[in-house]
Amino acid sequence: MRIKVNERELTVDSAVTLYALRKKQKPEADVLVVNGAPVSSDCALCEGDSVVMIVRGEVPGSQELEALMTARHTPGVHAKVKASSVGIAGLGGLGSNIAAALARMGVGRLVLADFDVVEPSNLNRQNYFVEHIGMRKTDATEENLRRINPYVTVQTHCVRLEHGTVPLVFGDVDVLVEAFDSAEAKAMIAESYHEAFPQRPLVMASGMAGYYTGNTVRSHRLGAATWVVGDLEHAAEPGVGLMAPRVLIAAAHQANLVLRLILGEAGVDDE
Repeated sequence: MRIKVNERELTVDSAVTLYALRKKQKPEADVLVVNGAPVSSDCALCEGDSVVMIVRGEVPGSQELEALMTARHTPGVHAKVKASSVGIAGLGGLGSNIAAALARMGVGRLVLADFDVVEPSNLNRQNYFVEHIGMRKTDATEENLRRINPYVTVQTHCVRLEHGTVPLVFGDVDVLVEAFDSAEAKAMIAESYHEAFPQRPLVMASGMAGYYTGNTVRSHRLGAATWVVGDLEHAAEPGVGLMAPRVLIAAAHQANLVLRLILGEAGVDDE
C-alpha cells in the first residue's frame, strides 16, 4: 500500500504498524504524528495515511523542514493552502498578526501593503519587536515571516493605497484582507476592490477596541463576497484604546476565515 512518511510517498507492506515503520525509517524519532494527530502507541496503518516522524531538538534539512512544519495540519489541507495567494492591506495590529498566522499555515504567497514605519506605541499589539522601531512595516513583517516560514513567497509594497492602486497591488490574490484603522480607508478598499473584482472574497474588520469581552468578536457576512470581523461597535477613541487581546482575537478570526475561504468551507457559520 502507499503512504506518506515526512511527505515522501512510500510503498509498504499492508500489515505494517506505526512502530515497525519507525524502526525501519527513523528509529530515533520520539514524536509520531499520524494524519495530523500525535500518536503515543502503536497502531496499524492504512492506505493513504500520512505519517510524520520527528526527533525532538533535531534541526531538519531544508528538504524535510516544510513537511515537519505542517505535520499537525489536517490531511489534504496543506496542498490547497500552499497553492493560494492572500493580500493584506495594512500591517498594524491586525495585518501584522494575520500575516504571521497565514505564514504558519503555509499560505503559498502573501502580498503585503503598508506605507508606515514601526513606532513604540505599536508594540502593545502589533507583531513587531523593539529592534524594528524605525523600520518600514513591510520590511519588518517580511523579516518576521522569513523566520517563521521560509517557504512562503512574500511580496511587499511600501505604498499608501488609493482607489486606483488597490486593483494593481492585489490584482492576482485569491482573498484580500482589509486591516486598516480608519473607516474612510476601509470604505475605499471595499469600493475599489469590489469594483474591480466583485466575486473575490474580501475579509474586513470593525470593532475590536478596548478590553470588553472577546466573545462579541465574530464574523458577519455582508453580501456575497464580503465579511466583517469584530463587534461592529467598539472603535478606538479617546478613553477607549487598542490592546493586544481583542485585536489578536479579531486577527485570528480573520485568518481563520481566510483559511475557510481557501478551503471552500465558508458558509452559514461565518455569517
